Amino acid sequence: MEGGGQILRTALALSTLSRKPFTADKIRHNRPKPGLKAQHLTCIDALIKLAKAQVKGAEPGSSAIEFAPGEITPGTLSLDIGTAGSITLLLQSLLLPCMFAGGQVILHIKGGTDTRWSIPVDYFSHVILPFFREFVSIELNDMKRGFYPKGQGFIRMTISPRYCLKDHGSVDDFCTHLRSKIPGIHLSDKSRLERIEGISAASDQLKNAKVAERQAEGAKQELRGLCPLRIKNEYQPTASAGTVITLWTINKQGKVFMGADALGERGLRAEKVGAKAAKKLLEVLNSEAIVDSHLADNLVPLLALVGGEIKTDKITGHIRSNIYVCEKFLDVKFLINEENNQIL
Repeated sequence: MEGGGQILRTALALSTLSRKPFTADKIRHNRPKPGLKAQHLTCIDALIKLAKAQVKGAEPGSSAIEFAPGEITPGTLSLDIGTAGSITLLLQSLLLPCMFAGGQVILHIKGGTDTRWSIPVDYFSHVILPFFREFVSIELNDMKRGFYPKGQGFIRMTISPRYCLKDHGSVDDFCTHLRSKIPGIHLSDKSRLERIEGISAASDQLKNAKVAERQAEGAKQELRGLCPLRIKNEYQPTASAGTVITLWTINKQGKVFMGADALGERGLRAEKVGAKAAKKLLEVLNSEAIVDSHLADNLVPLLALVGGEIKTDKITGHIRSNIYVCEKFLDVKFLINEENNQIL
C-alpha cells in the first residue's frame, strides 16, 4: 500500500501490545528521503525503554528493522524527538500498548505539537482522545505548543489503564474479553449536529496582528448560520512562529464525531486559514460520512480490538495500511464497503 511511516507506527504499537515480534523492510521506500527518520527512531527508542524491546536496524536512514518487544513496565518516560518531530505521530506507537499496561504510564514528550503532515495536538486531544477515553483514563496534564522548524513543544500525559492485557493470556483472548465488556465502536448512523467548537491558536508574537481572532472569524464566515459556534482564541510563547486552527463537531448527545484543521502558512492571510479548516469540515458534514477519514484512520486499531463499524468520507491509504497491519497482528478480518466508505 502507501508504504510510509504509518505502517511502522501501527506495527510498533500492535507488536508491543500483542508481544508478537516483526520484521519490516523497504521502509518509506518511495519517499524522497527513504528509511527511518528521527521521529520513527524516537518511537522505537521509547518502546525499547517502555517494553525492553530488542531491535536491529534502528539507525537513521535504515530501510529495514527487526523488532521484538517485552512486557511494558508502568512508570514515567521522558522523550525528546528533537526539533519539530511530531508528538502526536509518536503517540500512535505508544498510546495503544500503554492503554492496556499493568499500571499507570506517564509520558513527558518534547517535539512539535502542530506540524505539517501530522495531527495537530488539538485534533488529537479533542477529536481522537474522546473515543479512546471510553476504554482508558487519559489526562493531558500539560501542553506547550511547538511549531516548525524549532519545535520545542511539550506535552505531559497520564494513562491509567482500566483493562490489563496480561491478565488474559494472549491478545486474542484479551480481545474476546474486551468485546464482552465493551459495546465496541459503532459509527454508522448519522449524528445530529448540535454545535461546532474549536481552538484558534497562534504564537505570542502574532498577538498584535490578532491572528487567532482572524482565523476564527474566517472559519465563522464559512460556517455562519449552520449551528452555534464556540471557537476559543489562544496565544502561547513558542520557539518558532506559527498558527493553527482546529474545529470539531458535537452531536445532540454531547459527543464529538468529526473534525478538521489547518496550519498557518507564510503569505496566507489568517482569515483564509480559518476558512480552509471550515471548508474541510463542511465537505465531510455535507457527505454521508459519520466521521472524517483522519479520525477513522486513528480508530482502526481500536476497532480491531473491540469491534464495530465506521462510515467515513473516503477510504484513504492510511486506513488501508492500518487495516493491513491490524490483520497481521490480531485474529481479525476487516471488510471495506467501497460503495459507501464503510469499514466493518
